[in-house]
Amino acid sequence: MTRLDTGIWEQLLTYLRANHRGINRVWFDQLRADDLEHGALTIHAADAGQLRYLQRYCSRAFTEGIQTITGRLLSVEFVCTDGNGSFAAAETEDASEAFKRRDRLVRLNGDYSFDNLVVGPCNRLAHAACVAVSEAPGHSYNPLFVHGTVGLGKTHMLQAICHALLDHTPGAEVVYLTCETFVNEFIEAVEAGKLQEFRYQYRQADLLIIDDIQFLAGRERTQEEFFHTFNTLHQYKKQIVLSADCSPSDIAGLEERLTSRFNWGLVARVDPPCLETRNAILRKKAKLRGLDLAPEVTMHIASQVSANTRELEGVLNRLHGLAALEKCEPNMELAKAALGQTLNAAPAQIQIADIAGIVARRFSLKISDLQGKKRSRSIALPRQMAMYLCRRLTRHSLEEVGAYFGGRDHTTVLHANRLIHERRQQDDDMHKQLLDIENRLNRKSVSE
Repeated sequence: MTRLDTGIWEQLLTYLRANHRGINRVWFDQLRADDLEHGALTIHAADAGQLRYLQRYCSRAFTEGIQTITGRLLSVEFVCTDGNGSFAAAETEDASEAFKRRDRLVRLNGDYSFDNLVVGPCNRLAHAACVAVSEAPGHSYNPLFVHGTVGLGKTHMLQAICHALLDHTPGAEVVYLTCETFVNEFIEAVEAGKLQEFRYQYRQADLLIIDDIQFLAGRERTQEEFFHTFNTLHQYKKQIVLSADCSPSDIAGLEERLTSRFNWGLVARVDPPCLETRNAILRKKAKLRGLDLAPEVTMHIASQVSANTRELEGVLNRLHGLAALEKCEPNMELAKAALGQTLNAAPAQIQIADIAGIVARRFSLKISDLQGKKRSRSIALPRQMAMYLCRRLTRHSLEEVGAYFGGRDHTTVLHANRLIHERRQQDDDMHKQLLDIENRLNRKSVSE
């Protein structure tokens, strides 16, 4: 049996990459094809795992491709031979276990879809980027890095990408997991001597999503492994989506080469939702639970809980439970009771005004100086330190912080945050000053 003409085989692979991105695998270059005989193209897989994948997902695409290239009505057959030349079964124990392992990684919440996500000023950029990634993985933004504090809907958006991609490309290999799981899997693979299997399961993905990537910090060997996984996927235009509680540059203990790669694509921040968005979130989640809440009830809850979406959902759950207990419809009285449990249990939050007050006293200034237009070093540096602390210790957006300090725009706050972060790493005196201010603020919060 002779090999297929190299030119035709290369055309076929090019056709598949251009028209069927969802099924492409790195190991397609290792496949061997026999010359066309009796109206059929026979393609040899290297092992039973590859054979199983080809038979399950690739027959239509390969057949379409070879017919388009040759202009002939041809069929495609996938086979696999072992070292002795005999045919191997598609289902071997190792291949089966590998696929079961892959399936185990995709655990998605059915409610976390784009249809159920409320979009507002706080998450509009991140949402648009996630939609674009789900429609054209590996091409729109790669990697996509979404960051924000806890409870702002990052996980919802990441899982929505998975749902959307699997809906229109059922054969896509989607791997969604937390960074903690990735780290644990890597450690187990090292201990069991199964690094090759570990690498295969992650580096063959069409879409790799890792939540809370900041937990890679300080783990040198795991960072090394992820670095090579990232490079492999990116080289073959496979989509990478990551989330964290801060931007790549703010993850302490992360190697510079990873920070650089995380910044290659799009870095999208998710801010705490504004009042109108919080109200819309409550209405959406109430509808999903079959609750009919009066507009004044949702608005009252939204005005009282400003931290994050998770706390809003907690109040809604308590309201639902109280209504079931009282055997009545949710009303304002029950909403206040549910809010009372939440607010009494929550520690006092540090406010921008608290930070401004302590910083002003520390440097013998007035708050009006920090909010004014003067740019002398004696005022500008404390102002930048205050902005840095606001980003570090509060949930206020860049726009809200800038507005407090004299109507400055978000880029000014970003610049201040980066400048003070860098100086803190290099200047022991500044680090001690900031640490002292942070301790004072934390003591004030606890005492309240």
